[in-house]
Amino acid sequence: MFSEKDLQQIKSKGIDIETINEQINKFKTGFPYINLQAAATKQNAIKVLSASEEEKYLNSYNELIREREIIKFVPASGAASRMFKLLFEFAESYTPDAKGEASFLKDKGFNSVHYFIQHIKDFAFYKDLAAIMEQDGLHITEEIQKKNYHIVIEYLLNEKSLGYAQLPKGLLKFHSYDDENRLAIEEHLVEAAVYCKSDDNIAKLHFTVSAEHQNKFETAVKKFKAKYEEEYQTSFDITFSQQKPSTDTIAVDTDNQPFREEDGSLLFRPGGHGALIENLNDIDADIIFIKNIDNIVPDHLKGITFKYKKLIGSYLIRTQEQLHSYLEILEEGNPEKENLEKMFGFLEKDLFIKVPTYIRALDTMEQIDWLFEQMNRPVRVCGMVKNEGEPGGGPFIVKDEDASLSLQIVESSQIDLNNSEQQAIVKQATHFNPVDLVCAVRDYNDEKFDLKEFVDPNTGFISEKSKNGKVLKAQELPGLWNGAMAKWITIFMEVPIDTFNPVKTVNDLLRDSHQ
Repeated sequence: MFSEKDLQQIKSKGIDIETINEQINKFKTGFPYINLQAAATKQNAIKVLSASEEEKYLNSYNELIREREIIKFVPASGAASRMFKLLFEFAESYTPDAKGEASFLKDKGFNSVHYFIQHIKDFAFYKDLAAIMEQDGLHITEEIQKKNYHIVIEYLLNEKSLGYAQLPKGLLKFHSYDDENRLAIEEHLVEAAVYCKSDDNIAKLHFTVSAEHQNKFETAVKKFKAKYEEEYQTSFDITFSQQKPSTDTIAVDTDNQPFREEDGSLLFRPGGHGALIENLNDIDADIIFIKNIDNIVPDHLKGITFKYKKLIGSYLIRTQEQLHSYLEILEEGNPEKENLEKMFGFLEKDLFIKVPTYIRALDTMEQIDWLFEQMNRPVRVCGMVKNEGEPGGGPFIVKDEDASLSLQIVESSQIDLNNSEQQAIVKQATHFNPVDLVCAVRDYNDEKFDLKEFVDPNTGFISEKSKNGKVLKAQELPGLWNGAMAKWITIFMEVPIDTFNPVKTVNDLLRDSHQ
């Protein structure tokens, strides 16, 4: 199937031929659907802290993170172009005449172009947009009065003007303040200064970015880093990485044969955000907070974010401490029966891990082995918000291949929605995942886990795309907070909807949470 030239191309990406063959085989067999057992709810698998518990965990946070390496991990490689889809479509067809004005006035809803233009002065990028138009002798208010809305939009999106459509979200101005307007990435520094700071006042952040934008990120950080260091009395240690070429996946045609470019070379595609498990695995830290680049708010609304970041972080560390103490007892090899019962109780009550009936009938050494295998894994606490119609993966109890049950974040694409039983379980779901995670990645000997060992390779995803007018099939790796963390110890904790403020369209920046 592969020529010598093909093999050289594969090798240059750092991929071995066995991986390529596995990927092609997955195109042929497809990925199995997740087997949902039940929706995770407050009744069976989502932890809800009482007021007294919240106070206890909040008060202990600063003490718990002392002498621990903490870092904030932010996937930031996504382009902002999808934010402006509606503006693109409008600008391409609009003409400043009666017909164009009728189309402009047709939809005045929140997510309309009309709403965008009417509230354009409320965007943090407004001054920059006005300034770049003035360089060409155009005044934004006059162009709007002339109904030249398409010109305003083109100056916002065009690469030769403000170029917002070509930038990643992290480099867009999100929020306005009296004395400054902040990029999305700046807000992440402000957050990190509050809950990701070490004893020596160093806050570490890691951003995954695309190769084409890394220099722009680095240039932006140089401009504002010193200002925030002085304001928050914090030194920022900021690093960047890119998805590794070795995580790209081969594309195939409709016959599951390798898709070839016009020059005969193989076509590879990025493996999706699941590829970032490699980047996460490279991070040397004890505790890792994960948050999307666009889920941020202005300073006056950050209080609730700080509170719940500290809460889930504190809960994670307490849980890890308990796990490590039990693992040390198990390693000694002679635990008392009373201790084994405590461990079984901890698994079921605190970690929602069902202990099969047969386990308690095994001899002591087999119980020790089973408990050790269950507990000696990376741990994550995932904030979950009540579902109010927002898209996103949801928390479910899943039956694994070995018939054991586990807590998983599941995307709709992983579910057989034609199966009435599975569909009924989905309808019972009460919460969804806003990508609000905190992870503990060291074992009881303080050694870093190899996170690649805890990926479920059967949770990838196949989609249909096109290239040069030809249909192709693309394969995505198991998602970062889905299959890539499938074999972690997972805890779901309810957090308020106020902690979830994504920017999916440009008009989302006009919501109260971003003003």
